[in-house]
Amino acid sequence: MNIPDSDLKRIVIIGGGFAGISLAKKLRNKNYQVVMMDKHNYHTFQPLLYQVATGGLEPDSIAYPIRKVIKEYKDFYFRLGDVKEIDAPNNRIIADIGELHYDYLVVATGTKTNYFGNKEIERNSMSMKTIPQSLNIRSLILESFEAALLTDDEAERESLMNFVLVGGGPTGVELAGALAEMKKAVLPKDYPDLDINRMQIHLVQSGDRILDTMTVKSSIAAEKFLKKLGVNVHKDVRVTGYDSVVVSTNTDLEFHSSTVIWTAGVAGKLISGLNKDAIFERIDRIKVDSHNKVKGYENIFAIGDICLMETAKYPKGHPQMAQPAMQQGSLLAENLINLQNNKPLKAFEYNDKGSMATIGRNKAVVDLPNFHFSGVFAWFVWMFVHLISLIGFKNKAVVFLNWVYNYIRFDREARLIIRPYKKKMQQSFTTDEL
Repeated sequence: MNIPDSDLKRIVIIGGGFAGISLAKKLRNKNYQVVMMDKHNYHTFQPLLYQVATGGLEPDSIAYPIRKVIKEYKDFYFRLGDVKEIDAPNNRIIADIGELHYDYLVVATGTKTNYFGNKEIERNSMSMKTIPQSLNIRSLILESFEAALLTDDEAERESLMNFVLVGGGPTGVELAGALAEMKKAVLPKDYPDLDINRMQIHLVQSGDRILDTMTVKSSIAAEKFLKKLGVNVHKDVRVTGYDSVVVSTNTDLEFHSSTVIWTAGVAGKLISGLNKDAIFERIDRIKVDSHNKVKGYENIFAIGDICLMETAKYPKGHPQMAQPAMQQGSLLAENLINLQNNKPLKAFEYNDKGSMATIGRNKAVVDLPNFHFSGVFAWFVWMFVHLISLIGFKNKAVVFLNWVYNYIRFDREARLIIRPYKKKMQQSFTTDEL
């Protein structure tokens, strides 16, 4: 990989998400040689992917070049590549671009969509974990309306204008709200010769409430907001199949839809090579101790969504969100410096700063440790937190200006079919490979 030799110990970070970037920033000029690897040369601000998918933002406003993050870091290198295997006995990684030795390895690969073994749903539905996937969804949404204009078959038109979102977590809820706002204010202007009122948005949740990781109060408020926007919320319904035409469930309910977006679960992006004892197989997460050290290894760590740290408060691991990932990355940097100075390692304790979700214009829910609120103020809090969390002043400015413009004009300028999406592509690739 043409990484120069160094007298310093080498840390290899796999993944440029929230955890990896947080770790990298804290390791700046700390007497380590650091190499970061990722399949993309940019960091993605995943909480706003749904706005790319629904035409509210252009993709470059939520992406930031990794090389720009580390450009002033000494003895710090980035390589664009896909790590295929960890050769732990020989302290090296094997990637599609070559092999590299490490003194310390940090796995921060994040998650991928979890279809729970249902290959039919994986083959025919859409997922939204990356910018390319969000662009595919944007194209498919707009192409569906273009196709609805051309067909004389009423059943086909209904299917094209029927959107099914599987999973009532933050991603599904926010996407449903964004689609509902498009139906209300944008699509009637773009397609005056279509009866947009016939467009249906179905949010399907297998549990008894949406946003089940938030408080009951927030779940109830979010459901009320969605129903007010015209979203059909189906609870205690589990999707069992989708053949690209009909969505089947474990009840008598079924949907005819050409667009099904799967947000019902995630699994870790594992890299082969680690012992089976270190893997929680059902959800492909890596078991770590309180210092984020992978169980069974002394110089391999895992941080962020890929890792599972069992504690008394979080027996099933910490929530797979940005805050735990960033906090783990920051503490691991401190601990790696402690290792260098022969100091004891600090145990990780998650500082829960709260969670939030937006349902649309002037509608959001916020859970703080001791306080819960919803409505307009929650919406402004949601916008502020997401704005300051973006990397780069330009991205902050562009997103802010887009939000102001969209709010004043009630419009979404980025509703462009830049690259047409065809479903036949899914016959050769899974949605997480696109």
